[in-house]
Amino acid sequence: MDVKDVLIDAYGRIKGEVHAAVDGLSPAELHDRPALEANSVAWLVWHLTRIQDDHVADAAGFDQVWLSQGWEKRLGLALPPRDTGYGHGPAQVAEVRVDSGDLLTGYFDAVHARTVEYVRGLGPADLDRVVDERWNPPVTLGVRLVSVLADDLQHVGQAAYVRGLLQRDDAEA
Repeated sequence: MDVKDVLIDAYGRIKGEVHAAVDGLSPAELHDRPALEANSVAWLVWHLTRIQDDHVADAAGFDQVWLSQGWEKRLGLALPPRDTGYGHGPAQVAEVRVDSGDLLTGYFDAVHARTVEYVRGLGPADLDRVVDERWNPPVTLGVRLVSVLADDLQHVGQAAYVRGLLQRDDAEA
């Protein structure tokens, strides 16, 4: 199996987990937070998608799907256009409100398609290309792609956990 096939498989697993975390939730459930300082499913999925979109677009040298395909306007969030959610506090988390889970998964699916298209075109030597010299050691494309995977998996796991808490609360009511 080629390394790019491993990466494509891994990114595909994120897609399945994003849909499992979001599908069937009402807007109220998407925005519900188990505690004041906690993140909502909507924020977690939006954030992980923004990170993937931002980081892969930067490494690949193409425009973010968020801006180039109009997702910023469709979701209509009151945040700066290039905001990814990094460093958000509770007030900013609360601002990430969407009309439906379909908007979140639609944006995610568009980013996922762009990521897979990009990764499919990579050769082994491409993964050694330095994409960020602000770190010591500098970050290669391979490390960046794995870093995005790790971040996305962490956040989608959190979204699944929040969903589980919401469903447990519903069952107890």
